[in-house]
Amino acid sequence: MDDLTGKILVAMPNIGDTRFARSVILMCTHSDEYAMGLVLNDPIKDLFLADLFEQLDIEQNIKLPETYVLNGGPVSRDRGFVIHSDDYFCDGATMEVTERLCMTATHDVLVSIASGGAPAQSIMTLGYSGWGAGQLEHELSENAWIVTEPDDDLVFGDQYDQKWERSLQLMGISSAHLLSGGGTA
Repeated sequence: MDDLTGKILVAMPNIGDTRFARSVILMCTHSDEYAMGLVLNDPIKDLFLADLFEQLDIEQNIKLPETYVLNGGPVSRDRGFVIHSDDYFCDGATMEVTERLCMTATHDVLVSIASGGAPAQSIMTLGYSGWGAGQLEHELSENAWIVTEPDDDLVFGDQYDQKWERSLQLMGISSAHLLSGGGTA
């Protein structure tokens, strides 16, 4: 199977796991041994980035918009991950996801965001979505996911409730035409 790092997974109606219903996931890494991605459309109710900075005693030098922290997935929900534009890089801590998207999971990137420094675009998640060897490939063979290319609005946009529908539209698919169950021919 092709490397899905940097691709977007869009949950099909027959996903089977309600935790991922209508999910849009940015794949951060994919290999034969494991896969890891971050859900882009599941804001954590009443948890904004400014609140997280306050909890972590990170001084804010700028007024931040009310940006939600996202639920990145059911694994390690106490760990933070920042997906961001490529204008920020911390040696040994930042991982390139695509030519334009990176992931950093350190305190330093949060301090940079709070001070108004790079990165210009970012989202913060708590937790991640993980798959063991062959698990994601099996789900793909069961048509649980559609794979597509990332789009800045899908990654960084704040219309969370519209990202699933928007991701389908970008592929020329109408959700009205999707069946909730699989079939055989």
